[in-house]
Amino acid sequence: MSFQQLEPPIPVHVLDKGAGFAIAVIDYGQEHNLIWVTAINDTGEIWCAPNPRVRMQANWTMGRANPVAVQARGNGDCSGDIETVRVETIKPN
Repeated sequence: MSFQQLEPPIPVHVLDKGAGFAIAVIDYGQEHNLIWVTAINDTGEIWCAPNPRVRMQANWTMGRANPVAVQARGNGDCSGDIETVRVETIKPN
């Protein structure tokens, strides 16, 4: 078994729990999923989430959109979701 504290923490989304920061990773070996120790933003809860339930959060600067699994659930955070804005061009007279 290996335990690795993440410095800095990684912003992630845990399916069915919400957005948060992964603060550590536990590796029980080749027959198991990685376990992400994650602090959930909205509730402050700490969850040990198996790898298949963890997604990277959107990052507008890096050009990474929310994964489809997160979009379908509506993440409710402000981690890079693009808001539609109407822009009007003002023409000179």
